[in-house]
Amino acid sequence: MTTILDGKALALTLRGKIKEEVEALRKAGHRAPHLAAILVGEDGASKTYVNSKEKDCEYVGFESIVHKLSADTSEEDLLNLIETINNDKNIDGLIVQLPVPKHIDATKIIESIDPEIDVDGFHTLNVGKLTINEDTYISATPFGVVMMLEEYGIETIGKHCVVIGRSNIVGRPMSILMSQGGRDATVTVCHRYTKDIGAFTRMADIVIVAVGIPDFLTADMVKEGATIIDIGITRVDADNKRGYLLKGDVDYEAVKEKSGAITPVPGGVGPMTRYGLLFNTLKSFKKKHNIV
Repeated sequence: MTTILDGKALALTLRGKIKEEVEALRKAGHRAPHLAAILVGEDGASKTYVNSKEKDCEYVGFESIVHKLSADTSEEDLLNLIETINNDKNIDGLIVQLPVPKHIDATKIIESIDPEIDVDGFHTLNVGKLTINEDTYISATPFGVVMMLEEYGIETIGKHCVVIGRSNIVGRPMSILMSQGGRDATVTVCHRYTKDIGAFTRMADIVIVAVGIPDFLTADMVKEGATIIDIGITRVDADNKRGYLLKGDVDYEAVKEKSGAITPVPGGVGPMTRYGLLFNTLKSFKKKHNIV
């Protein structure tokens, strides 16, 4: 019997715990944690994601603000806005929604965010701390995945984990987290130049896919009983009211029949990513106010 790893239900439970903690903080006389987001341009998926984050903040009792900038905003103006937010002591977390328009250097933007409020965990300082296993803000998606594995009791110690994708945002931190003490998986990282990826995935106890290619992982690429984590989400044109479907990197219906546990898309990793962002923002707030 395949276990469906329901990220939507799990994230709701975990958000409830953050909500309770925020209520306790408010009763103790503290202000609410505050998350700021910057959205540049009109990317549909980004707008949807930021709107969801706003709703999450409202649910748990966070303050939130979204700075919506036009696609032709200059890099200099964006950097100036980030500097202003960095200097605002009432802001506990700042995210710049990616992707940004092509005329803006995303790396420069990420590096301009104060590491102390970099709740996406993308800044070099936070990535470096993750690499040497120091306390830091862990990238929200990898954090959400490991939380899901823990909450569902998926054994990782001594297991073979294949991560497909090596981005600095997902693949690389994911591989680091899975190999660290406490999870202790043996990790193989595959990417676009890996020959015969299926040869690796068929040996894996856990497969984590983050390539952004719909139905990339097929049933013949996994072994019976493997745990499948689908991080990808792509809008595919469809003849329906919205005009599109959301597809993951996994051929879900076929792979589900062979897997021991699997995440759906949507409703799997996405809600857990948003939980990770809330967790990091609360962590930043507590650090700022010396709350254990």
